Amino acid sequence: MPNEFPRSRRVAEQIKRELSVLISAEVKDPRVRLVTVTDVEVSRDLAHAKVFVGILEMAAEPAEVLAGLNKAAGFLRARLGRELRLRVTPELRFIEDTTERDAQHLSSLIDEAVEEDRRRH
Repeated sequence: MPNEFPRSRRVAEQIKRELSVLISAEVKDPRVRLVTVTDVEVSRDLAHAKVFVGILEMAAEPAEVLAGLNKAAGFLRARLGRELRLRVTPELRFIEDTTERDAQHLSSLIDEAVEEDRRRH
């Protein structure tokens, strides 16, 4: 059984592109600002989609941003249905993508360790 399902991957990429535009242009909730859609994972049957979003530090608290996105999920799903013309439009679930923040944290830890090592030697 193959690990990757090309159709679901293509649909995920389309959803990612469309949601990026819809969130920035049409969601009026002030909590949903400075958000980037980083990845989308669609189930094999195309019924569910996990939407990973990067939230800039200047934005509201991540929990508030996710609450705003999940409140707008029905609206976004309806708009996606019109744009993508799929038989079934996936149910959207928004998840914070902390990869960027984690990478910055690790980088700062490495910088601190290097600086401390320089001071010792």
